[in-house]
Amino acid sequence: MSRKRKIISGLKKEMLRLPGYLLVIVWVGFTFFMIGWIILASFSTTREIFTGDLLASGLHVSNYVKAFITNKGLRNLMNSVIYTVPSCVLIILVCAPAAYCISRFAFRGNGLLQKLILIGLAIPGIMIIMPMFSIISTLNLSGSHFTLIFLYTATSVPYSTFFLMPFFAGVSTTYEDAAAIDGCGPVRCFWHIMFPLVQPAIVTITIFNFISKWNEYFMALVFANKSELRPIGVGLYQIVTSMMNSGDWAGMFASVVIVFVPTVVIYAFLSDKIISGVTAGGVKG
Repeated sequence: MSRKRKIISGLKKEMLRLPGYLLVIVWVGFTFFMIGWIILASFSTTREIFTGDLLASGLHVSNYVKAFITNKGLRNLMNSVIYTVPSCVLIILVCAPAAYCISRFAFRGNGLLQKLILIGLAIPGIMIIMPMFSIISTLNLSGSHFTLIFLYTATSVPYSTFFLMPFFAGVSTTYEDAAAIDGCGPVRCFWHIMFPLVQPAIVTITIFNFISKWNEYFMALVFANKSELRPIGVGLYQIVTSMMNSGDWAGMFASVVIVFVPTVVIYAFLSDKIISGVTAGGVKG
């Protein structure tokens, strides 16, 4: 009888969750439908898009050729890679040691550094655009890829450091004690022992930074205002504007696919890494 009651109780709980399940199913179905429609539209002609007969005349790969070559999509894509990959590497090289030191060592100014990190998190990015523009112009650093790489790295330090601190704090001190007994110094201990132990967090924050920098628009619009420096986001806006004026909607959808495919691929193949990295912060070593 108790087993029957448990089954009935479980069914009641599932029935209460049913509206949530339905909402998720509808949202996932809508998302897949929209993404699928955009991909099909990118291989169709503009006439087929407006008539609803997608792919009626076959696959039009020329839309992608136009987006990559004619509209400089390939150059914009390479610029985004140049901005995003070095930024993500530099962010880890700066923030991982900083998070380790702040979370593991007691020194004068530790509390002040943590407060400054929190203040940095509280300041909206839009508010520091003009001061940064003034500094970059004064130092005559504009007009190169390095400018945006430096700004992407600097503006990501507060969040990335704050994200990594709980992971380093959660690692048991026995690892450091054992390393010290074996004659391993603090720097070597960090890179050879502590850094590998928090790899889930490193991977997670790198993915977050990659996606945010890849899709970043406003800062790139201000500091990469030359055509040869435009990343994919700014380039897409220029492409969409020109193609809407010319009526080439098929080419516009091809450009949209080029932009969102990298982030979709990252989420598809590394979603488990993101989840494990986020949840691992609550586990103490």
